[in-house]
Amino acid sequence: MKIINVLGHFRAKIGVFLLLLILSSCNAIKKVGENEFLLTKNTIYADSIKISEDQVKNLISQKPNSSLFGYPLRLNLYNLAKENPDSSYQNWLHRKEKREQRLNSFLSKKQVNRLGESFFVKGYSNFLKRVGEAPAIIDTTKTRKSTERLQAYYGSKGYFNNTASYTILPKKKRKRAEIDYNVILGKPYSVDSLSTRILSSDIDSLYLDNKEGSFVKEKEQFDLANFNRERQRLTSVFRNSGVYNFQESSISFDILRDTTKLRDDQKMDVQLNIKNFVGSNDQSKSQEYKVHRFEKINIYADYLFNQDIDSMQSIEHEGYTIYYKDRLRYKPNALTDAIFFEKDSIYRDLDRIRTQRQITNLNTFKYPNIDFEQDTIQSRLITNIYLAARSKYSLGLDFDISRSDIQVVGTALSGSVFARNVFGGAETLSFSVRGSIGVLSDQSLSEETFTSEIGGDINLTFPRIWFPLNTEKVIPYYMLPQTRLSIGTNFQQNIGLDKQVFNTSLAYNWSPSNFVKNTLELISIEFVRNTNAENFFNVYNNSYQQLDAIADNFDDPTEFPELADFFVVDADNPANPFRLGIPNGTTGFINSVTAAGFPIDNEDLGNVRSIEERQRRLTENNLIFSSNFTFQKNNRIDTNDNSFYQYRLQLESAGNVLSAFSSFIPFNTDDNGQKLVYGIPFSQYFKTDMEYIKHWDLDKGSVLAFRSLFGLAVPYGNSSSIPFVRSYFGGGANDNRAWQVYSLGPGRTENVNDFNEANFKLGFNLEYRFPIVGDIKGALFADAGNIWNVFDNVNDTEATFNGFSSLGDIALGTGFGLRYDLSYFVFRFDLGFKTHNPARIGSERWFTDFNLNESVFNIGINYPF
Repeated sequence: MKIINVLGHFRAKIGVFLLLLILSSCNAIKKVGENEFLLTKNTIYADSIKISEDQVKNLISQKPNSSLFGYPLRLNLYNLAKENPDSSYQNWLHRKEKREQRLNSFLSKKQVNRLGESFFVKGYSNFLKRVGEAPAIIDTTKTRKSTERLQAYYGSKGYFNNTASYTILPKKKRKRAEIDYNVILGKPYSVDSLSTRILSSDIDSLYLDNKEGSFVKEKEQFDLANFNRERQRLTSVFRNSGVYNFQESSISFDILRDTTKLRDDQKMDVQLNIKNFVGSNDQSKSQEYKVHRFEKINIYADYLFNQDIDSMQSIEHEGYTIYYKDRLRYKPNALTDAIFFEKDSIYRDLDRIRTQRQITNLNTFKYPNIDFEQDTIQSRLITNIYLAARSKYSLGLDFDISRSDIQVVGTALSGSVFARNVFGGAETLSFSVRGSIGVLSDQSLSEETFTSEIGGDINLTFPRIWFPLNTEKVIPYYMLPQTRLSIGTNFQQNIGLDKQVFNTSLAYNWSPSNFVKNTLELISIEFVRNTNAENFFNVYNNSYQQLDAIADNFDDPTEFPELADFFVVDADNPANPFRLGIPNGTTGFINSVTAAGFPIDNEDLGNVRSIEERQRRLTENNLIFSSNFTFQKNNRIDTNDNSFYQYRLQLESAGNVLSAFSSFIPFNTDDNGQKLVYGIPFSQYFKTDMEYIKHWDLDKGSVLAFRSLFGLAVPYGNSSSIPFVRSYFGGGANDNRAWQVYSLGPGRTENVNDFNEANFKLGFNLEYRFPIVGDIKGALFADAGNIWNVFDNVNDTEATFNGFSSLGDIALGTGFGLRYDLSYFVFRFDLGFKTHNPARIGSERWFTDFNLNESVFNIGINYPF
């Protein structure tokens, strides 16, 4: 009853708030003056054709107020604020003759003044103005500025004689108007011929060798953007061809025609000018650009500012001179392999960038300082690379708050000790321990409320590929290669049956480009031990209820005396007082009814054996000896880039090496014929995951995000099913948000198990994200997908994928959410509704569970994709 009262009170408050917004929307022009207009729309026409390109629309200085689905929310919030709360407070204070005097005697003069600064008097108005948006009142100064921008933009596209004007169109609604911008383009100019004036002979030669890639071409329409691209291209060409000191400002273009005079041909001649390097304001001291080669490359290890270089010792190694003090603490190759300059080779800007990246990748030095000394006569360079070492040892301490599909919220504390350059080759050794505690998102998954985990890891990282064969030609150092050796363990409690996990791996990372990252786990060994297997029927309550329902047919001790010891009295259920005890009762009952000759019908026997198989699979320990490769590509430039794509492909193979060894070394086998390693059957399967994410940056801060996921794990050889830790699940805050985690599928089934999982998954997510007020943003989403069993030991046709007809079992969840953006991370609240529920039959699948009672509320941190 209290819950109903609270909900009613909450709805009433929401209703009042919405009513205020609706009333304020009727007065959107509340703060628009008599001779002013509220801007409602901008329209741009070029030669009478409507322009919709964002690049052109963004040239307009003044834009209409933002809206949420056509409703000017931020404008109306702004209108709710008092224009001058200080004056209003003073008027109220002095409205009655002795009001101020009485308040001063009751509170004090200081408190009365502070009352005028309080949230209820002044603060709420400031808050509404801050999160709201002032009315976009048409300003002709800004409008004229917009026309100038339009003229400049189209002039940069070759329409030198274009004209731009604007027209203010009042609307029928009072004090509202639109603006039409009209641009008369005229005929565009084109490049008739391109000549050059290059003072440096080296530059002239390089230009002729790289002329083909020019952005400025004869007979094409003039476009200033192409001239800027050409300047950038030539600068890159010259600086990567030996001209280390080339400056983009040395490049200019001259138009050899007066474009203000009208002529019929609309053609012009363009001259490319490249001046020499000017080292001072005195033009007479300019230097001719030359191609430079490296005369000497000096590496200063452990360099300190103001260090006396003359007192340092040095060694020569493969064309490099390495300076050090007292003793050299690094293997020479560890330093020279990170340097991409070579003696007698030409300077390349690309090599400088790669050198800086690889030295940083060593994780041993701070950002390097690279200096060049020029011999102007012989065009030779002496390069000095100063390396400042980071601390040999460091301590890291992290405190994290996280959210997952299992936990509503989790907190983790971890500590790490780092040791750098442990073997003299810039290796990094780290020891870390961690502990976490979390609150279960769905407490029906366990009798406990909290989860806990404690673990530790040892990692050794090499800034190169550590392999018996030389891999430098395949994976050169500019790809930032790394080798990681790791070993670790962790203990989980109150998640499923409680687990202890041991893992070790040998992995390689490298990045062929800024947007691509590859990871190869050559060897990955994971041992998963269930530490509380006897608790299976307490945790997996659905399985217990199914087994106990079958056992109700055999709980008569006079008819089945051999089963009597397996039942206990349930005093809370007088209608059905006998239930199976856990664990002895459930184990004994399964063993008895599945024995040959026991009088049980085939359907019940099949269900009992299915439950037994499920129990065996979920309580058995797993040994996973695998290799996997992951390819990731993400073309996102930075965190402000909202138009990008991301692709991930992962291939994993497990058990093949052990299976090959079994041909030479006979393994023991269990009753099911599975080969055992130290009494544990090893898993054998092939798994692939493909994920594609695409974001589109829409108008006014809105983003459309899409994700597709395909996952398939096929058991074979020594396995008839996939280990639980490698299987797929549906539902949760990062998947289909209309279902709780692990509650979706497989296929048409519904909550067959407490943790529903399978080995095949399809997922599709579409989300429209839009700003609401300030840092608060909204989202509308549609999540589709499901999990199925395929190529394994599950025969239930409702849970298996049976061809294209099974695509009709794809679940669809739709909903809306709120996000609070804190820049560093985002708090996320989503409400999902079951739009298409494959567990229903026929037409009942659609919208039957589309109601608040069946909705799922999700709390998350950061965006789901």
